[in-house]
Amino acid sequence: MFFSQAGARTRTWEASPSEHKKWVEVFRACDEDNKGYLSREDFKVAVVMLFGYKPSKIEADSVMSSVNPNTSEEDNFSPQLLGILLEEFLNVIRKKREAQLYRNETRHIFTAFDRHYRGYLTLEDFQKAFKQVAPKLPERIILEVFREVDQDSDGHVSFKDFEYAMNYGQNEA
Repeated sequence: MFFSQAGARTRTWEASPSEHKKWVEVFRACDEDNKGYLSREDFKVAVVMLFGYKPSKIEADSVMSSVNPNTSEEDNFSPQLLGILLEEFLNVIRKKREAQLYRNETRHIFTAFDRHYRGYLTLEDFQKAFKQVAPKLPERIILEVFREVDQDSDGHVSFKDFEYAMNYGQNEA
């Protein structure tokens, strides 16, 4: 695929001191019993406080199993093994925030390409955008890129198609 040949951009982002402080405060507020970790439910409340949505059971389970891969709710280990410690929480939240910022950046790029505010991109939109950012790029390459990004070959690139293309290879690096 064309985008894999271009190489994936490494995403690196660090929280500001004030943002980091806020995350620690949210962790402490959600750790009501001062047990030193957040339970699955505590974690869900923290996500609501920081991102404004309640994570699904699948998302919460995924986070919990990623920080404690050898445990489950049925295990008879200490309760701490069923929770997320502060450093793990900060790492998860940093990654969520980074992904949120990257998605916003992708949306901004898509919107810049979508000059007619239709909610999709046409080959003409691609051609005009590439003429501005890479004027010497051969027309056939632009056409190849458009065809690859247009997943369902309907002549329109939706934001979902565009986002997929922008993220292609990110997890392969």
